[in-house]
Amino acid sequence: MAQPPRFDCGHLCLDFLATTHPEEQLDSALHLRTWITAAALVPEDTPLDHITPHWLVGFRELRGHIGQLVRTEPDRKPDSRRFDVSFDISLARINDLARAATPALQAVRTDDGTLTRALDRAPDCAALLAVIARDTVELLTDPAACASLRQCAGDNCPIVYVDTSRGRRRRWCSSEICGNRERVARHRRRAGLARA
Repeated sequence: MAQPPRFDCGHLCLDFLATTHPEEQLDSALHLRTWITAAALVPEDTPLDHITPHWLVGFRELRGHIGQLVRTEPDRKPDSRRFDVSFDISLARINDLARAATPALQAVRTDDGTLTRALDRAPDCAALLAVIARDTVELLTDPAACASLRQCAGDNCPIVYVDTSRGRRRRWCSSEICGNRERVARHRRRAGLARA
């Protein structure tokens, strides 16, 4: 993973969706384990050695469905004759993935007697996918969050985020990255016009 995972999109599922940019970040089982731990899908010291490259298929499929759902504005009126079949397929798959059972969180004593969080069993692929799918359900069923979904205005930036800024006027996924690029490009355009 060339760059550290980002967790600034406003929802876990959107942070997961961001793992495609600027390049594929989930290209190995090791990088998937790193993202799962960084996203706090499991307690910090949870062993994840059982995650294999085969898991990448399920995670990438889920990511594709999330992208379909958050980047599409379907006509959701029940009396509508127009249906977005791909949206409905992705929604059905997210709902299906969200059903899987997840390990229970429990408090366990460490060697020095303090309590720490642990899972009652190792999480399987379906359980970890379920955590992200449930977050997607939470996002899609929250009218305020859905109304605040934005696509980054940066050139070639596919990041979708929840705009929680004052006045809901945020334009970029990151002011430091895409916003800075836009400011530099604007400065260069003005400088070029001044020279001409």
